[in-house]
Amino acid sequence: MYRMIAYRGFEIHVELSQSSVDLYDVTFQIKGGENLRVVGRSGDKILLHNGPYTRRWAYLIAEAAGRAAIDVLLGVAIVDGDPID
Repeated sequence: MYRMIAYRGFEIHVELSQSSVDLYDVTFQIKGGENLRVVGRSGDKILLHNGPYTRRWAYLIAEAAGRAAIDVLLGVAIVDGDPID
């Protein structure tokens, strides 16, 4: 299963592979933007640990991990305690 999420000018590509009934291992890959080599080894897929996950959790955790990696790469602007895009 596959999903692509756009975030701050990047694409987070999430791929699930079934490990058992209703449980999945999940990888994500960040594409687009500059300085991509900072995230993962040359932009390779990153396997999330502590799985397998249900499908819903797998997508949620991969999206959160991808967004966090992009935020680290670009930095997050904070105004009055709230992050802005």
